Amino acid sequence: MSRRGPRRRSTPGFRDVNITPLVDVMLVLLIVFLITAPLLTSKLDVDLPNVSAEPASVHDTRLVVSVTATGRILFGDLDVTEDLEQVLAEDATVAAAKAIYVRADENVRYGVVARVVAAARSAGVSDLNLVVEPQPPKADR
Repeated sequence: MSRRGPRRRSTPGFRDVNITPLVDVMLVLLIVFLITAPLLTSKLDVDLPNVSAEPASVHDTRLVVSVTATGRILFGDLDVTEDLEQVLAEDATVAAAKAIYVRADENVRYGVVARVVAAARSAGVSDLNLVVEPQPPKADR
């Protein structure tokens, strides 16, 4: 007669995985990225002119053309001073959106901004936005 002990059940392992902590972490990461993304739109120091107008909100940071006080032209982080017209004409994002945002320093020569506008028009841009700083309200006396 063989003596058998109590039968042991084999442990089945994880039947379900609790995804609540995973969802919590993903939501926190989403919130962090949503808060920090607008802060990363511009690394370039450009003194925008102050005007009494509503500031244009940038819908796509890939469409920003920045002009520095020294006359350098940047499309995103790429220096396109020499070949601006070609870059704008060949860029798929510009072709699809038909829009750009021009961030020009208030001390830049007018001819440089006019060159950007002309290059945008020849690339088929129909929605040209100038990014400015809103003028601070005047104090009442």
